[in-house]
Amino acid sequence: MVQAPPPPTRTLSDLVEDIQRYTAIVEQWDPQQQQVVLQLKQAIEALHKEALTRLIRSVKQEAMGALRNATQDEIVYGLLRYHELVKAPSLQQRLQQALDEVRPGLQGHQGDVELVSIRLPDTVEVRLVGACSHCPASQLTLSEAVETAIKRHCPEIEHVVEVAYQPVALSTEAPPEPNWRLVTSLAEIPEQGVLDLKLEGHKLLLSRQGGTVQCFRNACSHLGVPIDSGECEHGILTCPYHGFQFELKTGNCLTAPAVPLQPYPVRVSNGQVFVQLIGLD
Repeated sequence: MVQAPPPPTRTLSDLVEDIQRYTAIVEQWDPQQQQVVLQLKQAIEALHKEALTRLIRSVKQEAMGALRNATQDEIVYGLLRYHELVKAPSLQQRLQQALDEVRPGLQGHQGDVELVSIRLPDTVEVRLVGACSHCPASQLTLSEAVETAIKRHCPEIEHVVEVAYQPVALSTEAPPEPNWRLVTSLAEIPEQGVLDLKLEGHKLLLSRQGGTVQCFRNACSHLGVPIDSGECEHGILTCPYHGFQFELKTGNCLTAPAVPLQPYPVRVSNGQVFVQLIGLD
């Protein structure tokens, strides 16, 4: 028996063109008709979002890897973003991805690059270190490798500025406390929401109430699973797997007070957020 060929696959552009064509037609209708169409659209979207939410919840428990693979498809990712079911990587995360991309090449020549600061809305400062810091071709490395990678991952960044290494003068003052790292900017942390980051093997969960930032280990203190994808409402984060609820202002577990979230020390300076990486992960 000869199998029928698979149906033709339509691209994201094809599907968007259909939507735009019908939108243009509806825009010619009278306001009452447009309102009916809008309500029908909202009802269908609510049905789709509820179905997708249940599907994601089920797939997460059985095959997280399959779910990650599915989101690599631009149509699947776009639909989940439209319904706010997946998070866009933060600027800090995309910058780290860009630097991680060029880092192996730099380390192959005993060099490296580190992120110094983010100056919103369009500038980042980086520092070439090791052999790259005094190489005659350092400006070529900065422009051809580092800047290109950053602008590809972060198109909103227009200026990549190199900050020269400043030797630290000997001092009789007490040394700074160790293990503090710049992790993100204050603006990158959603108000009353959460931002998940991975840094040097630490899984971080940051939340903000105004100018006050809290940082916890991104792990449910019940079974240790990541909780950044849980529902967050009125400063309460609910574990997506077992329903434990945590108060983001304090890290206290409202379901089982004996198992609060594990905190990291946090400092905020000039709009930049620093976390002390203590040995939790």
